[in-house]
Amino acid sequence: MLFMEKPLFLDLPVTLSRKIMKQWRKRNDALGTVNRGDPCESGLCTLCTSDCKGKCETWLSSLLGRKLLYPLQFGETTSGSASVTADGAGYHALRIQGYAYGAEGLAKGLSNDPDDCIFPNVSIETSFGTETETKCRVPIMTGALGSTFIAEKYWNSFAVGAAICGFPIVIGENVVGVDRNSVLDNGTISTAPELERRIDIFQRYYDGYGGIIIQMNVEDSRNGVARYLAEKYCDDVIIELKWGQGAKDIGGEIQVSDLQYARFLNQRGYVVDPDPFNQLSVASFENKSLTSFARHSRLGATGILTSDELRETFRESVRELRELGFKRITLKTGAYGMEALALAIKCASENNLDLLTIDGAGGGTGMSPWNMMEHWGIPSLQLHAKTWEYCSILEKNGASVPHISLAGGFAREDHIFKALALCSPYAKLVCMGRAPMIPGFLGCNVEGVFKPDKKAELFGQWDKLPASVKENGTCPEEIFAGWEAVKEKVGTDEMDAIPFGAIALYGYVDKLSCGLQQFMAGARKFSVPSIHRDDLMSANLETAEATGIPYLTDAQNDLAKSILLG
Repeated sequence: MLFMEKPLFLDLPVTLSRKIMKQWRKRNDALGTVNRGDPCESGLCTLCTSDCKGKCETWLSSLLGRKLLYPLQFGETTSGSASVTADGAGYHALRIQGYAYGAEGLAKGLSNDPDDCIFPNVSIETSFGTETETKCRVPIMTGALGSTFIAEKYWNSFAVGAAICGFPIVIGENVVGVDRNSVLDNGTISTAPELERRIDIFQRYYDGYGGIIIQMNVEDSRNGVARYLAEKYCDDVIIELKWGQGAKDIGGEIQVSDLQYARFLNQRGYVVDPDPFNQLSVASFENKSLTSFARHSRLGATGILTSDELRETFRESVRELRELGFKRITLKTGAYGMEALALAIKCASENNLDLLTIDGAGGGTGMSPWNMMEHWGIPSLQLHAKTWEYCSILEKNGASVPHISLAGGFAREDHIFKALALCSPYAKLVCMGRAPMIPGFLGCNVEGVFKPDKKAELFGQWDKLPASVKENGTCPEEIFAGWEAVKEKVGTDEMDAIPFGAIALYGYVDKLSCGLQQFMAGARKFSVPSIHRDDLMSANLETAEATGIPYLTDAQNDLAKSILLG
């Protein structure tokens, strides 16, 4: 091939140039990762399938853990960054500062000394809550894993992994309502086996870090989920009121391919589309031109016409939950406009909530209308930047500011640092939806190969290990970098009960944790509370305008000039 002074695509129209660059970024030669489909900003594929044989960065880090922080064949290759510039406003266009001296946030007993200022000494523990503190070993939590079948099937991996790693996991909406074995009668629940199963498997490995958050929507409130939980799990769970999410601005959705189940859900009070009792729908289903029915939840806050009415209704909901005995209550809101964002922050503040999760457009776990995901709502960066601004206004006026969790398309350690810094000091956690599900899928597929008699109940989808897994080993102890650490934590006798998906999740979180420690050490921040907005720079002027984070060469420019003139 002839030497080219510059790639030919740089002379192409901007839109076509970006398209080609996007395809180039599907493959990362340095890390040995590749996206099966079009990559999102998060590094995940736009469409993530549970049977995937690899190997995006999240998938591969579930096997390799912190080793994936470094390029392949370390010591035998050189590598150079392909991401020093950025187009458009987004988290990709924020860059992290590094400093040449100093240290902040060192733990008690450590000093500003080279032997103490090492990245393993960075504390990434965090906490949230008002009167009752919830401690977390890492500053992440899951998104809501609710009534979708993928959440039910892989729950053991998600929950055990979260408990072992020490971060909160969210049981999403409608779990009781869609459970055919739950018994409901006019707002009173007699039994809810699926909900109890999910709580119990987490509690088995819970050791004081993290927690289990249970989401409530319109149907859950009607069904009496809060009252049922108060009687059995009041001190063990956190209740989350739900306003919305970043993927869609309508209620939660699942699709079912069983006519009788669709009718069951309709009789449970859900919106089912098309109507499973309509003869035209039945005929279409029988001739297989109709293959599934969609179950939808209802919109919240209908009948409320003013912001004052919303605040009063919300205040009443919180009061009722506290009367039931719940000590920890949170709120989840979505990618709505600025008024709704301000209302969520204000309601969380004046009701002394433990956490407010703010979910920007761009995320989602796949149970949403596609074009709604593409075209609805405020993108994460802009929404989170406004979150900081509105929280600052509350603080300046002497009001309490809620603890914040930021969601909307996060998967890597740099995402965690950037989100915490952008909304510092209010952000305590980063909420991840799709990314922590990938280790669960991968682990279950591997476990199904080694335990073929249990393959069906494990929901394993492989008959044999693919080459992408065998590159790392041929037995579980070789395949999963987190195997020995998990065994050390739970004990040898308990390892047979640990899902491989939980071990894979441990590896992924190990990579995130170590990578975050390294970013923080480079920024001379040795604790999560010491991370600050000044630790960020904007890589383009559009992002600087959207966030208030200075452009690369404007950041610290005044300080630099004072040094030169001093």
